[in-house]
Amino acid sequence: MKQKLFTGLLFIFPIFSFGQSVNSMSLKFKQDFDFFWQSIDENYCYFDKKKTDWNKVKEIYAPIFDTISSRNQFVKELENVFYEIYDHHASLNTNTNYSQRLVPSGADIWAAFINGKPVITEVRKNFGAEISGILPGMEVIAVNGIPVLKAIEPFMSKALKSTDTEAKNYALRLLLAGNHTDSRKLTLQYNQVTKVYSPDSPYSLLEQISYPTMIQSNIKNNIGYIKINNCLFNNELIAVFDSVMQLMENTKSLMLDLRETPGGGNTSVARAILGWFTNHEHIYQKHELYAEQKETGIKRSWFEIVSPRANKYYDKPLVLLVDHWTGSIAEAITIAFDGMKRAKIIGTKMAGLNGAGLTFEMPNSKIRLTFPVERLYHINGLPRENFLPSMLIDLLHENNKSGSDIFLDKAYQYLNSNKKINPKVN
Repeated sequence: MKQKLFTGLLFIFPIFSFGQSVNSMSLKFKQDFDFFWQSIDENYCYFDKKKTDWNKVKEIYAPIFDTISSRNQFVKELENVFYEIYDHHASLNTNTNYSQRLVPSGADIWAAFINGKPVITEVRKNFGAEISGILPGMEVIAVNGIPVLKAIEPFMSKALKSTDTEAKNYALRLLLAGNHTDSRKLTLQYNQVTKVYSPDSPYSLLEQISYPTMIQSNIKNNIGYIKINNCLFNNELIAVFDSVMQLMENTKSLMLDLRETPGGGNTSVARAILGWFTNHEHIYQKHELYAEQKETGIKRSWFEIVSPRANKYYDKPLVLLVDHWTGSIAEAITIAFDGMKRAKIIGTKMAGLNGAGLTFEMPNSKIRLTFPVERLYHINGLPRENFLPSMLIDLLHENNKSGSDIFLDKAYQYLNSNKKINPKVN
């Protein structure tokens, strides 16, 4: 069994087929499902906050896997099993054309059930949802002509011990992300007006995500601005970030925009960024390894430390911008800055992705699955996924017109205020 520790979501890989006989394939698929189920059973570290009856999951799905004879069907049913734990940080490394896109990296809408109604709470900047005019506060009535409560059913857990609104929220976000083939037609209601929106017209921006550069930056009124474009998994970012930071040396303050970092990353890049903003070592995140505690009854936990970097130190005021597309390692960077008392955090709740993932490879199909095996915490003990910015933006109650950027507006207002902000690290 090959295993590799990841802190972010995986990319999607193409699908290949086998040449075995139908009976041989069915047996191998069944063996792989048993491996899949047991790996999660022994290692998944968030069952305590789920309403999932994991033993019932095996009862429901084992007979299905006894009859599978194609790889596409196998992938589809594995995805269905993952829906049972309704965790956006759990995924396969492969998909079919009709797989739902990953959330948040493949989504442009964040939504939740509020007072029983499915409401859009945020849209991703510069993607189809925003371009088509979709706004926070819109109620979802139907998707592709299907009433929303019926449309979410394929993504709902079938093995819940009791109802859980978060399972419905998970299913709603998957539904709104859409699959890799069908264009979305969203029937939305806003201010008592119902309208159909087409975020994938004339083509889906979510199927061809690209960025002009790793980092976008500028200086305005002596305030520096750095936006990282979803590359916290790429060690080449370190040199690029260092180069941009050299240009920010004489600015009076700085904004670090992490609103387009949904795809995860690694701690080397995280510590390289954090190291620019401290002149002594800091604890920045706590880990707990669940499997060891489950097996031995002995809790295992540890802290990660960030160290200063030689000849690289920025001691001016700092603001971090975050939203629901600030995911995984970007969330670790955010809680680190907060724990170090080194930055003002401005934005919405982040993606709230659970923990750190471990990757397991199924023995026959070689398909890999990744899911959280370590719980992660702010140094004050708060679970990372529950962190909220100190300046929380509620887009349902803000005058956030299409095309505007209330995050930047609030950040500039904050940095230009006369308040004593971000005292230097001693």
